[in-house]
Amino acid sequence: MAEKEAVQLKEEGNKHFQLQDYKAATKSYSQALKLTKDKALLATLYRNRAACGLKTESYVQAASDASRAIDINSSDIKALYRRCQALEQLGKLDQAFKDVQRCATLEPRNQNFQETLRRLNSSIQEKLRVQFSTDSRVQTMFEILLDENSEADKREKAANNLIVLGREEAGVEKIFQNNGVALLLQLMDTKRPELVLAAVRTLSGMCSGHRARATAILHAVQIDRICSLMAVENEEISLAVCNLLQAIIDSLSGEDKREHRGKEEALVLDTKKDLKQITSHLLDMLVSKKVSGQGRDQALNLLNKNVPRKDLAIHDNSRTIYVVDNGLRKILKVVGQVPELPSCLPLTDNTRMLASILISKLYDDLRCDPERDHFRKICEEYITGKFDPQDMDKNVIAIQTVSGILQGPFDLGNQLLGLKGVMEMMVALCGSDREADQLVAVEALIHASTKLSRATFIITNGVSLLKGIYKTTKNEKIKIRTLVGLCKLGSAGGTDYGLRQFAEGSTEKLAKQCRKWLCNASIDTRTRRWAVEGLAYLTLDADVKDDFVQDVPALQAMFELAKASMGLPCVLQKGPLESEAEVCPDLSTFPHLSVPLFSTLYLQTTDKTILYSVATTLVNCTNSYDVKEVIPELVQLAKFSKQHVPEEHPKDKKDFIDMRVKRLLKTGVISALACMVKADSAILTNQTKELLARVFLALCDNPKDRGTIVAQGGGKALIPLALEGTDVGKVKAAHALAKIAAVSNPDIAFPGERVYEVVRPLVSLLDTQRDGLQNYEALLGLTNLSGRSDKLRQKIFKEKALPDIENYMFENHDQLRQAATECMCNMVVNKEVQERFLADGNDRLKLVVLLCGEDDNKVQNAAAGALAMLTAAHKKLCLKMTQVTTQWLEILQRLCLHDQLSVQHRGLVIAYNLLAADAELAKKLVESELLEILTVVGKQEPDEKRAAVVQTARECLIKCMDYGFIKPVS
Repeated sequence: MAEKEAVQLKEEGNKHFQLQDYKAATKSYSQALKLTKDKALLATLYRNRAACGLKTESYVQAASDASRAIDINSSDIKALYRRCQALEQLGKLDQAFKDVQRCATLEPRNQNFQETLRRLNSSIQEKLRVQFSTDSRVQTMFEILLDENSEADKREKAANNLIVLGREEAGVEKIFQNNGVALLLQLMDTKRPELVLAAVRTLSGMCSGHRARATAILHAVQIDRICSLMAVENEEISLAVCNLLQAIIDSLSGEDKREHRGKEEALVLDTKKDLKQITSHLLDMLVSKKVSGQGRDQALNLLNKNVPRKDLAIHDNSRTIYVVDNGLRKILKVVGQVPELPSCLPLTDNTRMLASILISKLYDDLRCDPERDHFRKICEEYITGKFDPQDMDKNVIAIQTVSGILQGPFDLGNQLLGLKGVMEMMVALCGSDREADQLVAVEALIHASTKLSRATFIITNGVSLLKGIYKTTKNEKIKIRTLVGLCKLGSAGGTDYGLRQFAEGSTEKLAKQCRKWLCNASIDTRTRRWAVEGLAYLTLDADVKDDFVQDVPALQAMFELAKASMGLPCVLQKGPLESEAEVCPDLSTFPHLSVPLFSTLYLQTTDKTILYSVATTLVNCTNSYDVKEVIPELVQLAKFSKQHVPEEHPKDKKDFIDMRVKRLLKTGVISALACMVKADSAILTNQTKELLARVFLALCDNPKDRGTIVAQGGGKALIPLALEGTDVGKVKAAHALAKIAAVSNPDIAFPGERVYEVVRPLVSLLDTQRDGLQNYEALLGLTNLSGRSDKLRQKIFKEKALPDIENYMFENHDQLRQAATECMCNMVVNKEVQERFLADGNDRLKLVVLLCGEDDNKVQNAAAGALAMLTAAHKKLCLKMTQVTTQWLEILQRLCLHDQLSVQHRGLVIAYNLLAADAELAKKLVESELLEILTVVGKQEPDEKRAAVVQTARECLIKCMDYGFIKPVS
């Protein structure tokens, strides 16, 4: 019984193989192998499974199965040839050559064997030539590099060639065989930057994608040496070593997913110990004074990338737990560094921010409350351990640490603010005589004020101190930070008109000062950047944003400042220097504040921040932030319970927003946005991209403005925003693209090949999770694109948009149904779309026919157009139309009698297509009332409007006469 079942399974596998279902065939052959002991059948099954392995590119399995078949029958020519094919793909050319040589001996007249024999012989000769060539090249390069008397040009060329060889499999093998790793270490020991770079970059290529090789190199070079190299001041070397370490980590952890055909992975038992050692050394680098600021940044970057889980669905977060237990205090030490203190570690402008981001990522990667409590306790112990009444430096470091954590995991930072003495120490530092203390305290107060309960404390105790510092300090760093802090407090009410924090006109005074600083070219760029930070807060106030968009010089200064941060040339009019009174306005008129509601913004003077601040300011000016829907019933309930009800500022109504958009467009905002989009990814963060997408969407709202946006390059600028960034940002940018694509000439809006990049974002909007307006405008945009060329229709089809378009043709919403039908009307010109209608077992044609019978004229017109093109393209569809519904003839007659001439014309074209398709079908139509309709229409006088309709009706009648169904009347 088992043997019989095995034979049945073999036949079943053969059927699967013929149907190209190789996985199912493999499964059947494998089951059969377990049931039989017959040697002939076993050989056949192994041989067949080897064929499946070749088809699925499982070459190791294919070679193994073919070998088992050969073990049973050494003259099995099919098994020999299949093993030859598998071995060739695995790069084992000499073994493959032996197998095909045997095949050719058994069947000398087989042309296929002879051709394979010749090809493999050529490949082997070429491989030997390359190996010989590579051997000599490797040896020559090392000789040149290690010879101190070599010419500089030769050394540079040799170094570059060595790097290239390190990325090639043959080159890497030869470097290993020629004691290359030891020679590379000699290059690193020369301490000459160009040789060290060449060695490090070569090692990076050698480690990529090969776990065993990466392990060998890590042990040969030693992690101590790698970290000490990464710690140097030379930025280029530090970055290159960081890339080497990342390549090693990727290979050891299996993150490098690249396939290397022809190479089998060597066995490495356990890499966890090596990965833990790397992590431990990176943590030690954070607190070492011997490490440069650049090296510290690279260590933080590696920890940020490799420690927290990339997918929270992965259960194991042991790397994060290890770092929390063994390195959190070291990270906190970096966060708490104060550059003005003599004990400060070497830092760059980004070091503390990178450390804050790492703390945030580690905290987010924790799985449960006990883990988070443990994390919090370490932070609490570290901060409270720094408080010392006798040592002010330690107190400053403690507050700086809290400030850094507030920029990372915000919830944790808020909990730490509740520690005894933290808020009091912030206020006390504000009153210190040392500028370093004031600087740390002001920044900490600004970050702390984002929490409502803490902000109340600041309002009570800190505002007067901020005002005092602002008026008395000579340090511009402190002055501008205190101004931004006051701006933040002034924006406490957000967009709620009922929660104004300052007296009438006070926020406008702050904004005016920020604008003056922004426009004054004699003030340094760093200070003007902080002015934009202040405006990013204050423009939540409708009066401020309305004044700002009318200040053309201030707007242009902000745009130029954004360009300057990207390294672009900046042109700014140099105005007269204001008096001391204008630069430092009197802040004594500001009253105390009520409980604030803050927006969050990082207050760092880095290039990343300026683009974020500019984008935030523009979002506020265009009101493109998310606004919670106000439900009237809840408003009444809130009033009844005497709760605060948010109020809309009169200048936040649509008329004022539209006016601000007009002014921004006139000032050249699109050109500025287009420049910002081109910024390097290190500067243009995903959050900034989302803000820019929001601004673009707001600017595109009025169809009359879209021509201006296209003319200034807005269409091209939106494409990268729709493809990269946050999910919200991509949707907003795609919606803006849809608005432009719906009304613009695609050849002008998206010139050249860019037009094809627009398709995917538009298709992404055809989703039930998107709102109706996004669906509708995406369909309009796709309709416009699909009407341009068949290449665009093909692109839309390949993006799998057709099922979504069909779904919206079923929609109850009239406009969505109409837009989807119009889009389909354009799409049916494509041959692949027509094939979908020709396929059996679907109701696509039925849907189009039924839509022709709708009461909506626009839907009828689009559906009739689609049906006219389909029936003209395929006679089969003409016959199929008569079978999909019993109402087809009635619908056709209604189309031919329609009041709207365009619909009537399309109906008559359909009638002509049916008449021309088949004589029997034509006879059926003539016997119906359609003949009378055609006769009435055909007898009409063909005036200018009705000429096409009358002509088509007469062509239908002529076709009937050709069949002999009717005769002409004299």
